[in-house]
Formats: sequence, structure tokens, C-alpha cells
Amino acid sequence: MVNTACAHAAVVAAPAPPRCTPTGKGAAFVQPSLFGDMMLVVFLLAQCFDGVFTYVGVMAYGAGIEANPLIAALMDAVGHGPGLATAKLGAAALGIGLHLRNVHIAVAVLAGFYVVAAIIPWSMILFA
Repeated sequence: MVNTACAHAAVVAAPAPPRCTPTGKGAAFVQPSLFGDMMLVVFLLAQCFDGVFTYVGVMAYGAGIEANPLIAALMDAVGHGPGLATAKLGAAALGIGLHLRNVHIAVAVLAGFYVVAAIIPWSMILFA
């Protein structure tokens, strides 16, 4: 008969395993990354600001102000709000997917791209 009431001293004194989070069925574990977490937040904020600025710009200046033909076509097909929401939620989901795959550099590059190619131009149009 096995006695389970008493733990072996070596097991009790063993170091704790590193903090890891599973990434999915049969997938490897990913170490938490402060850089990755920060870049994901910046990316998601850029998506939010781009969505709000685009909506305000389209409502103020018309749909022709949208430079991305895919977003413009989506807005024409389903409406300004639903089209932007679909595009921004899709982009956010893909960014989160990259983050969960531990591709933090790509998320950082995309966040920087959105700041330079979307947030700054919209800021100049809307607030200048």
C-alpha cells in the first residue's frame, strides 16, 4: 500500500517550474514576454485609434477619404461602422494570433506601421 500522506523532501524543495502558458492543443508552451505584451497593447491601441479616426474622417469628409481600397469596399458593402468594426476586429484577432505564436517583432513592426501610416496622417487631417 502506498502512503500518500507524506511528501518526499526532495519533491517539496524542488524549484518551481517556469511560468508558461499553453498555446493550444499539442502546441509548445510560450514564455511570457513583457516586450511582446507591450507591443500587443500598442498594436491594439493603434487599431482602436485608426478605427475611430477613420470613422470620424469618413463621416466628416466622405468615404473617398479612406486610402485603403479594401476597407473602402468593405465600408461600401456593409456600411461605415460595421465595415470598420469588421476590419479592425479582424486585424486585432490576427495581431493577437501573432502574439500567441510568440512573433512579437512582427506585432511591433505592424504597430509602428499603423502609427506612421494611419494614426499620424489621420491626426494631421482631423486636428490640423
